[in-house]
Amino acid sequence: MTLFLNHIKPALCIIPILISVAFLTLIERKVLGYMQHRKGPNVVGPFGLMQPIADGIKLFIKEPIRPATSSQILFIMSPTLALTLAMLMWAPLPMPTPNSELNLSILFILAISSLTVYTILGSGWASNSKYALIGSLRAVAQTISYEVALALILLCSIFLAGGFSLTTFDTVQQNMWLIMPSWPLALMWYVSTLAETNRAPFDLTEGESELVSGFNVEYAGGPFALFFLAEYSNILMMNTLSTILFLGAYTLLLMNSTAYLMMKASLLSVCFLWIRASYPRFRYDQLMHLVWKNFLPITLTLTMFFIVLPPSTLFSPPAA
Repeated sequence: MTLFLNHIKPALCIIPILISVAFLTLIERKVLGYMQHRKGPNVVGPFGLMQPIADGIKLFIKEPIRPATSSQILFIMSPTLALTLAMLMWAPLPMPTPNSELNLSILFILAISSLTVYTILGSGWASNSKYALIGSLRAVAQTISYEVALALILLCSIFLAGGFSLTTFDTVQQNMWLIMPSWPLALMWYVSTLAETNRAPFDLTEGESELVSGFNVEYAGGPFALFFLAEYSNILMMNTLSTILFLGAYTLLLMNSTAYLMMKASLLSVCFLWIRASYPRFRYDQLMHLVWKNFLPITLTLTMFFIVLPPSTLFSPPAA
């Protein structure tokens, strides 16, 4: 029985995530539609609720087209690895059925997220297309740059919380959310997660006017759907992590703690959609200047400040 539960627990985590991703795409199309004075999906099913299911079926039954000059094995491995890594990052998060209890869960998430660079670079190179290669190089430079800022912000948060485990952040935020004393870090973290997930206004990898569709220009059908699922899963994961780090995960009234956590993560995800509908795309030099000339000096300064800050009884975990 225990062996069966160990095999079924990953499925109990992955299936709800994939369903959430499907309906996040529907919410995005609805939000963008109403913000642009149109209806959005409203034909397939009541109020368009079956549109994500129809889109998924359509993508996975399409014939997979592969360029004859592409690297056939790497071309298929890249989207598969992208979705695998996206699912792995959910493992240490405090879900209803947690898959692992890691002492260094933040370092695990940071390490796995850095590996997604290889899937983007591999897909761009394996496509044997100059547009895909330029898009992947853009994405790699952008991702690596903003990971520096994300790592320093995480380091500052670890100094405040006093531990590398996500459960430590739950414990220290019983009295006050970490966003209160560290709101500059939280703002920079949120903007950096936008850039890390290649969302507008940082979607330079998918510059339609100059790169057609970026690193995934040669992908269609099932492999494209895997990239799509990985991207939206990363959006939900990053917003869940943002909630755990800065907005606590404890309950209000009689609401379940996990439901309260996901409610706040959903609100942050809707803000991603709102930002996409509101702001134009950055120029690439502006994108790089933001992180190297603004975020990096500020985060380095705050890191040194938190290093010399005396330990706080408010944000130190209670003694055993």
